[in-house]
Amino acid sequence: MCKRKIINDPVYDGFLSVDDPVILEVIGHPFFQRQRRIKQLGLTCLVYPGAMHTRFSHMLGALNLMGRALDVLKQKGVDITDDECRGAKLAILLHDIGHGPFSHTSERVLVDVAHEEITLRMMQRINDEMNGALTTAIAIFTNSYEKHFLHQLVSSQLDMDRLDYLSRDSFFTGVSEGIVGTDRIISMLNVHGDELVVDEKGIYSVEKFIISRRLMYWQVYMHKTVIAADQLLLNIIRRAREIDATVFRFDPSAADFLDRFAEVDDDDVMVAVKQWRHSDDDVLRRLCNDLVNRRLPAIRISNVPFEEPEPSYFTGTGKLRNRSYDFNDQEIKVLYKNGRCVGISEASDQLDRHFLEKQVTKYFMYQPKEGMTR
Repeated sequence: MCKRKIINDPVYDGFLSVDDPVILEVIGHPFFQRQRRIKQLGLTCLVYPGAMHTRFSHMLGALNLMGRALDVLKQKGVDITDDECRGAKLAILLHDIGHGPFSHTSERVLVDVAHEEITLRMMQRINDEMNGALTTAIAIFTNSYEKHFLHQLVSSQLDMDRLDYLSRDSFFTGVSEGIVGTDRIISMLNVHGDELVVDEKGIYSVEKFIISRRLMYWQVYMHKTVIAADQLLLNIIRRAREIDATVFRFDPSAADFLDRFAEVDDDDVMVAVKQWRHSDDDVLRRLCNDLVNRRLPAIRISNVPFEEPEPSYFTGTGKLRNRSYDFNDQEIKVLYKNGRCVGISEASDQLDRHFLEKQVTKYFMYQPKEGMTR
C-alpha cells in the first residue's frame, strides 16, 4: 500500500497531497530537509516580520502547482507519460535545492558557484543514491529532454516556480501587489508545437502576473531596507574571512563539497554572527551587534550613480536592476482559437514591447545612520 502524505498549506487554502513513493523519498533526503532551515526571502523578515517562510514550503508549493498544470495539460490532450509527470514534479521540487544560507543574499559569497550548478550536482548525487530514479527529472531540469514544454514548466518566464513564489511571498509579507491569478493561469496553459503557451482567454491574467512581478521586486525583493540588511550581512562575512580565511569557505572541487555545503544553513550563520559580537576585532564586533540588534545602515536610492566613498565595511554603493520581462528568454506565447500563436507583447493591448523590455536601473549608497545626510 502506497504511503500518502497530506500537508497543510495556508497559501492555497487547503492541503497538498503527495503519494508518489519516489517523491516522498526525495522529500525525506537530508539535502531536501535542509531547506526547512533556509528562509525563502533571506533577511526580508527584518522589514516584513511575516516573511519567515522557508525554501522547503516554496518547493512543496511549486510541486503542488506542477501537479495541477500537468493535469490541465493532459485533460487538453497533451501526451505526457507517468514517467514524465514524475520527472517534471521532481525537477520543480528540487529546482532550488542548491541555495545557500539566506537564499540569494549569500550567493557567490560563501562559494563562487551559482546555486543552479549546486542544484544540479545535488540532483545527480540523489539520482546515484536512488539508482537512476531522477534521470528524467535531470533531463527536464537541464532542458535536454525531448519535450521542451516540460522544461518550461520548471524554468521559463511563466513557470511554476514564479507562480508559487509570487503568491507565497505576497501572502507572508502581506504585500497585496504580488497576488496573481494562479488558478486561472494554470487552467489556461496549453502546448503548441512543443512550446508552453497560454490560451487567449488567459491574456489578462498573464498581464497581471507580469506587472505583479515587477512591483514585487521594488516593494519586497529590492526594498531599500532589505538591501541595507543584505549589505550588512555580506560585510560581516567578508570581515570574518579577512580575520580567518577558513570561515564559511568551501572548495567546489573537493570530494566532500556537497556534504560540507549542505551542513550550513541560516542557523549556522546567525550563531556565528552572535558569537562574533564578542570578537576582539572592533569592526567585526560592531557589524555583528548592528545586525543582531537591527541597527541597519541608512540607505539612499537614486536614479544616478553616487560618488564612490572611501573603502569601508560600513559604507558602500551598489546597483539595482529590475526587468520584469526578458526578450532574450523565450517569450510567453498566446494561442488563439484559430491556431494563431503570438508573443504576449503582440497579443496584449496593455504590455507593449517598450514596456516589457524596459530595464530600470537604480543606484544605492549605504552608511551608518549618523553619517547619512538627507
